Amino acid sequence: MKVSKETIIRTAILVLAIINNGLALFGKSPLPIDNEMLVNVISFLFTTGSALWAWWKNNSFTHNAIEADNYLVHLKKVAKIKKEDAEC
Repeated sequence: MKVSKETIIRTAILVLAIINNGLALFGKSPLPIDNEMLVNVISFLFTTGSALWAWWKNNSFTHNAIEADNYLVHLKKVAKIKKEDAEC
């Protein structure tokens, strides 16, 4: 089983947000802007947005979780077919 592309992207963005906050915490400006408040606001928004996105989505890393996701997709397809058959 492969980890989905979306899971990898969400995880990478979250890691970048954490690195960005770490740099800001130690006074290193991740953005070439002198206005410290602007850097902090952008850092906060980036971290908050990526954390909420990563939290909201189902990030399946383990083999069992990926198998469960595939089974759920299968169940949804079966339910859709049954619904279409019932409508006919």
